[in-house]
Amino acid sequence: MHEEILKREHKAEKQRKEEMRYDQMDCLLLAGEEKTERTIPVCETVFPEKFADLNAVREVLLTPEKQVYALIAPAFMGQFGEGVSPGAIRAALKRAGFSGMVEVAVFADILTLKEALEFDRHVNRDTDFLLTSCCCPVWVSMIRNIYGELVPYMPGAVSPMIAAGRAVKKMHPDAVTVFIGPCLAKKKEAKEPDICDAIDVVLTFQETAMLFEAMGIAPQQMEEDASEHSSGAGRIYARTGGVSEAVVRTVEQLHPGRKIAVRPMQADGGKACKQMIEAIQEGKTEANFFEGMGCVGGCVGGPRALLPREEGSAYVDHYGKEALYQTPLENPYVIELLEKLGFSTVEDFLEKSDLLTRHF
Repeated sequence: MHEEILKREHKAEKQRKEEMRYDQMDCLLLAGEEKTERTIPVCETVFPEKFADLNAVREVLLTPEKQVYALIAPAFMGQFGEGVSPGAIRAALKRAGFSGMVEVAVFADILTLKEALEFDRHVNRDTDFLLTSCCCPVWVSMIRNIYGELVPYMPGAVSPMIAAGRAVKKMHPDAVTVFIGPCLAKKKEAKEPDICDAIDVVLTFQETAMLFEAMGIAPQQMEEDASEHSSGAGRIYARTGGVSEAVVRTVEQLHPGRKIAVRPMQADGGKACKQMIEAIQEGKTEANFFEGMGCVGGCVGGPRALLPREEGSAYVDHYGKEALYQTPLENPYVIELLEKLGFSTVEDFLEKSDLLTRHF
């Protein structure tokens, strides 16, 4: 399997050199260059006290010497208006004063590789199984605080949000990182002591829409500022079953014909997650890879999404199908990003990097 990784890395690197243009690289690949010149917005609105995070972001955006990066969750498609492209959202965020926008789906790509490698390492008998640990903070908290006996089956990985924040701060040490998504639990996750080094502020989609409105920014009227680097696998993390599907695809590419294939089982919503855990404990399932999401529908069903979860899920699936690459192993940008972080191979990054590791 490791030889297969190296072959794919070599192929991806060759393809990257042939296809990727410098002017398509986003703020992460420009690390080490001169600081990004950013717009200093006009915003006279001071938000009500309950929107403290929104006021904190407003303050840093109005401070000229700050470099501020928006890290946007994979659930963002369709949230800011019908037909609003990722490039238009990027342009809107830059108009609002952000130095750049990073799709967190790229780090979902990287963590998909980690999950696939962990599966290949630990699931070698029919009775072996893993619980995904890299996405939903509600699911992770449920396992850690209520079902502690299952923690050994949950590989120690940070979420894509934390991985993205740490990567930005490694390449831009003075950066302010702002995660944008539909989830309220991410606000608490960002403050947990062992991972609080990654994200400075979490805004919901609703809060971001309020920021746009206060600054007179209409994303649907923005010109395209395209820079898409995530694969289909990373993009579908935002809906129920997306993590499982991404890992299934990647394990199949890493180890074709593997004797024990990934047999996924998913649950969304607290009640369904508890039922799935009971099935594991009672031996009433033949699955060997378990994905739990705290919200019905997955992240697209988050409490601060701007769309009904069914619509959000449809947008996510469409965006995933549009991706030029369908798995992280096919994605040349992943290799380029790892090089910028100082790692020569995917294996180096996955096995040796503290950026991805969490001890439960």
